[in-house]
This record gives sequence, structure tokens and C-alpha cells, in this order.
Amino acid sequence: MNTLKLTKCPDEATGPIIGVPQQPDGATGPAPGALAPLQVLVVDGPASARLHWRRLFEQCPAPSAWVAADATDAVQAMEWLQRRPFDLVMVDVGRLGDRGFALVRALRERSQPPPVVLVSHEASHAVRAFDLEVADFLARPVLPARLQQALRRAQALRHVLGATPAACTLLIPQRDQVVRLPVHEVVYFKAEMKYITARTSRSTYLFEGSLADLEVRHAGQFLRVHRNALAALHWVRALELTHGGRAIGERWQLRLEGVQETLAVSRRQLAAVRAHLKSLA
Repeated sequence: MNTLKLTKCPDEATGPIIGVPQQPDGATGPAPGALAPLQVLVVDGPASARLHWRRLFEQCPAPSAWVAADATDAVQAMEWLQRRPFDLVMVDVGRLGDRGFALVRALRERSQPPPVVLVSHEASHAVRAFDLEVADFLARPVLPARLQQALRRAQALRHVLGATPAACTLLIPQRDQVVRLPVHEVVYFKAEMKYITARTSRSTYLFEGSLADLEVRHAGQFLRVHRNALAALHWVRALELTHGGRAIGERWQLRLEGVQETLAVSRRQLAAVRAHLKSLA
């Protein structure tokens, strides 16, 4: 049975504390991969078509997906793929024609190619699509239920290939190497100037980045608690009100599992933090 753990801040006068249920012995936090939607690169011509895809993805709950980036042609798509990984690449070969198929062939040459779903209004493109061993082929117009099926196939293919979902790993340059940091190990992100601190229970990593980008990219895994901090939902333990004297006054702070330090909670984000804790109680 879950119990509610209440703690006090040592060496400080402590006000009300909002706790969260503690997990039974041996239990672990929710799998972040299950929370994070598939990150999709949509390659389609008109802006209206790319907007249509965004709306279609919003109607797909299991697995969920969102358009992390879009491109108007194959060249722009490759530029995106050189910057970051994606869980799925969706290409409208009906509009891009041979250049769209050339993009798929180029993706197959990568050491760890992402699953590809092709879209077209021409039935003849289906044969060429499956010759390239894509995850699925969608004939326009695409209905939400058919898109959902394609997402399931793409997700299953990623598991077969043993690929790591884009939303589950950070690539952090460290001196003469690049560290692959699983996102589920991150307790919090904290921004200072143009640098981000990624804190785990065992180590701290510093890299250049944007807190806003991290918040969007890992939606469903982290909670904004301050303009300069994101806390991992499955590491949150208690919200505490402390009294720092006349000069500082009352302030809220968030206690997290696995680290001794706390995160300041701004008044602007206080309601969202309380709502999250209430949902766990």
C-alpha cells in the first residue's frame, strides 16, 4: 500500500509540506519511454499539409506522436537528421517524387536508420515503398485510425532494431568523448546563462542548450518548476515551505529523490507543481 511521506527541512523552520506517495519496496518510477511521444520528422511540401499532419498526430493516443520538425524537401530533411535523431521519418513521396525515394535510400545507408513511413496518392508508389522495406505505406487521404496503425508498426520496428528512442537519450560532449545519457536518469535540468546542468543521482553534466527546447522535446517527463529549472516527474518527492528570515521571507522548494539539493519553486509555477503532486496522492 502506498504511504504519504512527510519530511522536514533540517536546520530551518519549516511550514506546510506537500508529499507524494512513496513506492513500495523494489518498485521503480514509471518508464519515461512510455510517457514520451514518438518524435516525428515530417517531409512534405506545402505548409498547409504539414499543419494537417500535426492535427492528425494529435488524434493518435497509443502510441502518441508529435511533429518535432518538418521539412519541405529532401535536402532540408537531411539537414534536420544531421542535427538530431528522430523516432520516425514520414515522407510524402506523392509530392516529392523521386527525390523522396532518394531520401529513403539515403536513410537506409545510415548506421542506425529511423523507421520510415511513406505517403502518396498514387497506388503505384506502394510497390516501390515496400521494395525499400519501409515501416508502412499510407494512401491519401489518411484517416487517424490508419495513421495510428502505422505508428504502432514504426514503434515495433524500433524495438526490433534495438534503437534508442530519440526522446530517451541525450548526447553530451565531454572533453574528447560524447556521453550518451539516458533521460530517465536525469533528476533535473537547470539553466544558467547559455549552459544547462543535467543532474543525475550519481553525476552532473554541463552542456550548451535551451531549457525551453528540453521542455518541449521531453514533454510528459519533466515539470517546469522555475524559469531556470525542470524537474523529472518520477523523481519528485515533496513540496516544502521554508522560512528564510525577514530578508528572504517564505519560499517554496521541491525535494527530489536521489539528490540532497532542492529546487526553488517560483510562485508562477506553484499551481502546476501542486497539481502534479495532488495527482500522485
